[in-house]
Amino acid sequence: MATEIIDAEYVGSFPSERQCPKDQKPEYAFIGRSNVGKSSLINMLCNRKDLARVSNTPGKTQMLNYYLIDKSWYIVDLPGYGYAKISKRKRHEWEKMIEGYLLHRNTLGCAFVLIDSNIPPQLIDIEFINWMGKMGVPFVIVFTKTDRLKNNEKRKNIDAFNNELLKYWNELPQQFVTSSAKKEGAESILEFVKEVNMAFK
Repeated sequence: MATEIIDAEYVGSFPSERQCPKDQKPEYAFIGRSNVGKSSLINMLCNRKDLARVSNTPGKTQMLNYYLIDKSWYIVDLPGYGYAKISKRKRHEWEKMIEGYLLHRNTLGCAFVLIDSNIPPQLIDIEFINWMGKMGVPFVIVFTKTDRLKNNEKRKNIDAFNNELLKYWNELPQQFVTSSAKKEGAESILEFVKEVNMAFK
């Protein structure tokens, strides 16, 4: 697999893990708080402007959205967490869908947990990462929107997040630093995917 995506196509949206594609191709889930820049990151990785819908309205992603990459693996766009403008019943449905996918999908190579580098550490992000670790779900952390900060501010925010995480973890999970606007971080993420894909063969 090259460190550039050649072909990316939307496959479908599925309401539960049981209804997702069954062709056993490796999958990489993308998840984070609403408006963390998830769709922009997916579009940057795929070198496409409109593959994943970019919206200023939290909660637009409501199902498990599948994108087939170079006919060999999937990007799975999961609903964001931390949204406020939906009913408790709908939030519970989303949580069950996300949990069912992350815990039971045997083709999940890794989950990319997106963290906004522009803001202080958020408890909901820390709690979600701790849950992933407790449940044994493979994941890495992706810091987004780094183009909006000066280098020292970016480093300060990332260090603050990591210091908060180290209150619960003995060592930090693998991390990537990205900017969709400047197209930074795509190559390192795709190199990582290439390595994980090799383990599926």
